[in-house]
This record gives sequence, C-alpha cells and structure tokens, in this order.
Amino acid sequence: MAFTGTFEHNLDTKNRLTIPSKFRADLSKGVYLSRAVEKVISLYPAETYTAMADQALAGFTNPLSAQARETRRLIYGTALETELDSAGRVMLTPRFLEHAGIGREVVITGVGDCLEIWDRSAWADYDTDLTQRAPELTESLGHTS
Repeated sequence: MAFTGTFEHNLDTKNRLTIPSKFRADLSKGVYLSRAVEKVISLYPAETYTAMADQALAGFTNPLSAQARETRRLIYGTALETELDSAGRVMLTPRFLEHAGIGREVVITGVGDCLEIWDRSAWADYDTDLTQRAPELTESLGHTS
C-alpha cells in the first residue's frame, strides 16, 4: 500500500496520536517511529523499516568499519519499534517530539512507503514552499508543469 494524503490531528494529553483509520490495517503488525533527517518523525510499517534497514546495511563489506557502525546507530538508535494501541494510536516520546518541534497540533502526511508526522505550522510553511517549487521539481524529472 502507498501511504497518501494529508491529515490534521491533535495529540492527546499523553502525547498519543490517532492514526487515520484507513492506514491501521497496514500498520497492525507493528510500526517503527524514526527521526527523519528533516525535523519530522517517520512512521513505517515494521516490515518496511526492517527491509529498508537491511538494504541500507547490505552494502557494507566490513560491518566493523566506522561508517557501518555509524550507519547502524543512525538507523537503529534513532528508531523505536512499537505498535498501535486498540484505539489506533501511537505514543510519541518526548525525544521524538523535540526532534520534530511538535506541539499538540500535527499533520500526518503520506509519502509512499511511510507516514510523516509534522508540527502543523512547520508543515504549512513547508507545503507552501513545496507548492512553489513543484514546477522545478517536476521539470527535474523530465516533466513539464
């Protein structure tokens, strides 16, 4: 399944985020929360995250090299394996919230293989910029706007 769409939600008082119902079945076997490179939280189905991590690490011929160790730390040390609760919510830890600068108001946006969780105002700024750059981005793919 490709995760698509953008949804506005609020965290509850325990920092739980309700995942849109249309995605819950695909996330029922567990999820990984991960700090993305940008100030955003990625939420992957467990199988997808495991496959991505395996693929990223497969290229290291010497698993004891500094680059391999640091990449493993980046992949596994910034992620949390968890699951949705019976109400379809996931708990966001203070560490993740701080990384993404998230308050109570969030946006969940689909990006194909995962969902991204953004602070709502940060998403609004980014979305405006992304929309303005859309012609440039599509042109770089060989498409005209």
